Amino acid sequence: MYNFKGTGVAIVTPFKADKSVDYNALEKLVNYLIDNGINYIVVQGTTGESVTLTKQEKAETLAFIIKVNNGRLPIVLGIGGNCTQTVVDTLKITDLTGVDAILSVSPYYNKPTQEGIYQHYKAVSEASTLPIILYNVPGRTSSNILPATTLRLANDFSNIIAIKEASGNLEQCMTIIQNKPKDFLVISGDDALVLPFMACGGDGVISVIANAFPKGFSDMTTAALNGNYSLAKDLHYKHFEIIHYLFVDGNPAGVKAVLKMLNIIGDDVRLPLVQVTENTLKNLEKLTSQMK
Repeated sequence: MYNFKGTGVAIVTPFKADKSVDYNALEKLVNYLIDNGINYIVVQGTTGESVTLTKQEKAETLAFIIKVNNGRLPIVLGIGGNCTQTVVDTLKITDLTGVDAILSVSPYYNKPTQEGIYQHYKAVSEASTLPIILYNVPGRTSSNILPATTLRLANDFSNIIAIKEASGNLEQCMTIIQNKPKDFLVISGDDALVLPFMACGGDGVISVIANAFPKGFSDMTTAALNGNYSLAKDLHYKHFEIIHYLFVDGNPAGVKAVLKMLNIIGDDVRLPLVQVTENTLKNLEKLTSQMK
């Protein structure tokens, strides 16, 4: 019913040196991802620096990506926040033509209880005309969606179809996988853990590294979905070391540095993010040269 197995890419937003959106680079990146075998595109997630985009930029970049995509792949749009009413209002006023699902991060900073998280997503579910992918990333939100809450939401709301799990806790992920409804998808949010995650029954990844290496990373998830863990293991370890360096100086600074090396986009980010350090850059250059 939903085409969110395999490799989704949390697409970066390219900027020019003056920090304006670089639409030529964005078009090049979208086509690069599609031509190299990814399964869907996630727009305006953390990796897309959505929190530093204006409302106008969000509307314009979404419309542009939908136009370039031209129906080739499903599009997932990030709409989340720590004010439930604002998320609900945004869902109601946003033109979602061409969008196939919503990725909605658990409320950050407020540190709600599990009941608060449940009630937040209940309101989001009731406001959304599209399927919803929950997003659990405790390292950014300072609260964890516990398996019991994920399973409660999965069972209570038919349009809550998946969770992007970036807790880094495989035991938590396995608890969800073991007890989830049949069609509910459990998607990795940690590039370094995709292989063990999928071996436990996960459905794929929403990836950062696949911005730069879409074919190799997509081939890994496809191999794992097909039960070819020998090939999947080889591809996992091919990407394993560089994944670490992508995040040393923050995301998406690392992957943008690699994309610049590949002559796809520039490496500019918006404050408070900054470009990677010289030491990280040297490590990324070395590892990128080995990926070819």
